[in-house]
Amino acid sequence: MKHLIIPSLLRIQSQSVKNVRKFSSVASAPKPGVDWESMSFSLTPTDYMYISTCKEGETFKKGNILPYGPLQLYPSASVLNYGQGLFEGIKAFRTEKNRVVIFRPQENGIRMNAGARRFLMPEVPSDVFLDGLSDVVRKNSHWIPPSGKGALYLRPTLFGSGAGLGVRPSKEYTFSIFVSPVGNYFKGGKASPINLFVTDAHRAAPRGSGDVKAIGNYAPAFAAQKKAKEDGFSEVLFLDAKYDKYIEEAGASNIFCFKGDTLYTPELGSILAGITRLSVIQLAKANNIKVVEEKLDIEKVMTADEVFCTGTGASITPVGSITFKSKKKVYNNGEVGKIAQHFYDTLLGIQFERTPDKYNWLYDPFAKK
Repeated sequence: MKHLIIPSLLRIQSQSVKNVRKFSSVASAPKPGVDWESMSFSLTPTDYMYISTCKEGETFKKGNILPYGPLQLYPSASVLNYGQGLFEGIKAFRTEKNRVVIFRPQENGIRMNAGARRFLMPEVPSDVFLDGLSDVVRKNSHWIPPSGKGALYLRPTLFGSGAGLGVRPSKEYTFSIFVSPVGNYFKGGKASPINLFVTDAHRAAPRGSGDVKAIGNYAPAFAAQKKAKEDGFSEVLFLDAKYDKYIEEAGASNIFCFKGDTLYTPELGSILAGITRLSVIQLAKANNIKVVEEKLDIEKVMTADEVFCTGTGASITPVGSITFKSKKKVYNNGEVGKIAQHFYDTLLGIQFERTPDKYNWLYDPFAKK
């Protein structure tokens, strides 16, 4: 009896569909018939994805655009057995100037490569990373919502796709990108602030991989998140694993608190260096708002004037309350605070080109490089 041979991703890549790689020089209009107003942050399958593979010790080259669909992997792939994998989250916007732009993708490439070095995976060269994002945005540009209605969420992944058994790095790697349109978190410019519960679970250990956007960082939080939502909360807030008193992240988001005239946020170390977090810090400093990055005690946060979360998916998310043990702190009478609204308006103003991009954060995937 002959053995069943499953083609590797490298072989699948070589069988790319004819003419799939032809691109328009301008973005397509939004796809007709889509209810953009009702779009949420959930998966809407699009038409094309991007795939590049390389062997251990090699360098990623420019990949291929393929029809969106399943990947074939051996059950012994390193990513499935040992969690050797990373992902990123990026957004592309259709602006009020009728352009399509990607928000700060260079920073995501830097962060992914820092994780690649940590997990002994080949880095994705900057030109391959940016070309891949540009290619997949151009091919799916009809899935980018109208300006102000949302964004195209880009999900680059890097993982060990080679077959093996021993506890060692993979011998083959895959860099892929899929995309999905998503709606605005703030519907009509307003939102219902979320309510956080301080969980006794921990998301990361000191000197661990909490600062890496690793696939294994998220599933361990599912149980705590599920329990919190069953109890009527929106999301969990994690404390540090060593002292159990310093806040780290809220679910999959960074967190800020505003007290007096100062903006506080947890220092880097065991938390993810979020791109939205970085942007808020830069915007605050540019507006002469004092920013302090420190070990941020939960007791201090419970006395803050305002709290909000940041992330690519939810942008700026206001916090209405935090429940810690038997104490509950309500912020701004449960309404959106002025600071959260200010950063949300400022950030989206740049992303949709309502205001000038003074920081050179917008990357044009249609511009000739």
